[in-house]
Amino acid sequence: MTDFIDKHGLWNDEQRAAARDALEVVTNKALRCVRVSVADPQGKLRSKTVMQGSFESVLRHGLAFTNAQYSFDSAENLAYDPFAEGGELGMPEMAGFASVVLIPDPLTFRELPWSPATGWVLGDLYLEDGRPVPFDSRHKLKESLARLKRENYGFLAGLEIEFYVTRVLDPKLTPEDMGSYGLPPTPPVVEAIARGFSYLVEDNLDRMDEFTSLLADYCLAVKLPLRTVEGEMGPGQLEFTFDVLPGLEAADTISLFRSMAKQVAHRMGLHATFMALPGLTNYVPSGWHLHQSLVTSDGRNALASKPGSGDLLSAVGRHFAAGLLEHAAEASVFTTPTINGYRRRKAKSLAPDRATWGHNNRAAMIRVVGMAGDASTHVENRIGEPAANPYLYIASQILSGLDGICRRLEPGPLETKPYGATHRPLLPANLIEAVEILRKSTFFRQQLGDKFIDWLIGMKQSEIKRFLASEPNWQHHPDQVTAWEHREYFTRY
Repeated sequence: MTDFIDKHGLWNDEQRAAARDALEVVTNKALRCVRVSVADPQGKLRSKTVMQGSFESVLRHGLAFTNAQYSFDSAENLAYDPFAEGGELGMPEMAGFASVVLIPDPLTFRELPWSPATGWVLGDLYLEDGRPVPFDSRHKLKESLARLKRENYGFLAGLEIEFYVTRVLDPKLTPEDMGSYGLPPTPPVVEAIARGFSYLVEDNLDRMDEFTSLLADYCLAVKLPLRTVEGEMGPGQLEFTFDVLPGLEAADTISLFRSMAKQVAHRMGLHATFMALPGLTNYVPSGWHLHQSLVTSDGRNALASKPGSGDLLSAVGRHFAAGLLEHAAEASVFTTPTINGYRRRKAKSLAPDRATWGHNNRAAMIRVVGMAGDASTHVENRIGEPAANPYLYIASQILSGLDGICRRLEPGPLETKPYGATHRPLLPANLIEAVEILRKSTFFRQQLGDKFIDWLIGMKQSEIKRFLASEPNWQHHPDQVTAWEHREYFTRY
C-alpha cells in the first residue's frame, strides 16, 4: 500500500528527516504516547493520543480524524448541521462528520516536560483524496506565506501575549455544572494569585514565581524562544514575550504555549485564561501584540530604512504599514474574533480604537519600533486579543501588508495623539459590526475565497446569536462584561 504522505507529496526533505528523528526519539526514549494535534477554527488544539507502536504508521499514513470541528462554534454548538441539507459547507466530502486525515508536521515534534513519556506533534487536515481541508487555518497561513514568498519576502514575527492566572477555589465539577452543547460548563470560582495594579513591580511578579519559573523552564525545554516574563497591570496578569520567528513557527509557538500554560496551571491548582477581559471585578483587558517585519532573500530587514536617509521606515515599510491600516476594520474578525475581545477597544486603554500609526506610541494601532536607519526597525500591531486564532491573525497581517506593498499605499503622517485622531477611521466596536464589515469585504474574499469567508461568518453568527439570546440588553451596559461572556470564554480560551 502506498503511503498517504508520499503518494500526495505532503512533506519536503526537511520534514522527512525530522520524521526519522522523531521516530528515533519516541523509540529510544520509550515514550508511552504521542499527542497528534491540530488547531480548530478558534485556534484551540484538538488531538488524538497514539501509543508508541502506532506512531510509525502515523508518520506514513497520517491519522484518521473527524471534520466535526468545522461545524462547531466556540461552545460546541452546531453552527452547521452536517446531517441536514446545506450543512455540508458546500462540499459533499464534509457531510455527516466525515473522516479526514490529520497529517503531522514532524518539524513541530516535541517531548512534553510536564507530561512524562509523552510526545507532541502538530499537523494539518487533508481530505481523503489528498487535498487540503479548505477551512484549516494552518493551511491558510501557509498559502499566505507562499504568496509573500513569490514577492521575494519572508515574514518574521515577535510575540507578546498577555493572560491571567488565578487560583481555583471551587472547580465546579458537579453534573449540574457541566453545561451541554452550546453551553460551556460553569466557570470555576477563583481568586487572584497576586495583587493587581502594580505594573512591572518585581515583588508582585515574585509572588507568582512558582508558576512563572516552571512555565519558563518548560518553554525552554520545548524550544520556544522565550524572551521575557513580565507582570502586567491586572491581578495575576502576565505577559510572556518570544523572540523573532518565521511566520508559521510563530503561530505554532502561540498554539503550543497557550495549551501548555493552561495545562501546567491546572496541574498546580491554578487556572490560566487567554480571555481578553474576564468577568471578574477590577480586572483589566489583556492583549496580543504582534511585532512584524519582512526579510528579503539576502536576509535584510525590508522595513528598515537606509542609514542616513532620515526616513523612519523604508518605502516598503511604509507601504506595508499602510496595508495594515487600510484593511484593519475588515481584518477585525481575524485579530479580535470573540465578543469579549472588543472590551479592549476603548480610548486611553493602551489598545487602539482607530486605525492609526505612530512612532513608539502605545496608543496607536501600528507602533513603529526603532529609529531611522536602525536595521531592526519594525512595526507592532497592538490590535489583537490573546484568544485570536494565530494562523488567521498572522495571515491577515501578511495579506494586508502585501496589498499595501503591491498597491504602493501610503499611511499618511504619523499620529502623536492617536486617540484624538478623529480623521482616522474608527475600528469596529463589537463583533457584530466586525462580521458585517468582513461580509462585505471584497479584499478578503479575493484572498481567502468566498467559501472560507462565508463559512467563518456563519461560525461567528452562531456565536453572536447565542450571545444576543442570553444578553438581549447588553447595550444598556456596554462597558460591562456579561455573564454569558465569562461562561463562554473563561475556561475555553
